[in-house]
Amino acid sequence: MPTKLMMIFVGTDFIFAACGGLILGFSLMAEQNMTASPTSENVAPNLLLNQCPLTAGVVNSIFIFITFLLSLPALFLPQNRGWLRAQGWLVVFCATFTLGLGLAVWASTLQTRRNLAMLWARETPLVQSLLQQKFDCCGYFNSTSPPFIQDGTCTNSLVAVQKGGCIGQFSSFTNSYLDVIFTAAFGIVGVDVLLILCVAMVLKYRQEQERYRHIDEKNGLDGL
Repeated sequence: MPTKLMMIFVGTDFIFAACGGLILGFSLMAEQNMTASPTSENVAPNLLLNQCPLTAGVVNSIFIFITFLLSLPALFLPQNRGWLRAQGWLVVFCATFTLGLGLAVWASTLQTRRNLAMLWARETPLVQSLLQQKFDCCGYFNSTSPPFIQDGTCTNSLVAVQKGGCIGQFSSFTNSYLDVIFTAAFGIVGVDVLLILCVAMVLKYRQEQERYRHIDEKNGLDGL
């Protein structure tokens, strides 16, 4: 009959594996979306995703799956503690890895306007035009710095001056979009910490059970 502690441990372990699937699915879908032809709807998200550590996310998810697989022997060997220790250290590694990814994305939001200015400057006129269409603006800082791209949104200089630059709208969109990503990463780290606590409690429980078994053996009760 499984104890409540083991049920919590198993549930948290499966949530941990699901988090790995979430990271893998997000990374692969993001990489696939970035190969699509740019439109006014996908141009901004794709530019931001291209700045995220997606390949590192795939590697992180692989380590999470390996850690989950190593936890299975610990579930089926109720007296074993070696597999649990190995899992615990691997969960610490995965948590540190995920935290690093989240911090990398978070750090990029600290200098959003500067980063976006460099991003805007190296993009093609087509991409700049699509960004103007998405945010209904002209140029980055303003219509002349850098010069706006003449298109259906910015038809002439007078219209461009009235609409203003894209810096405000693009920055707001970037911050809100990246906030979701690094907040999700920090949430996954929270799951990792919970699993580490569960591993520690199961290790303590099994250690106590082994100690009681040795006491019973010394008393001639054959470990019962």
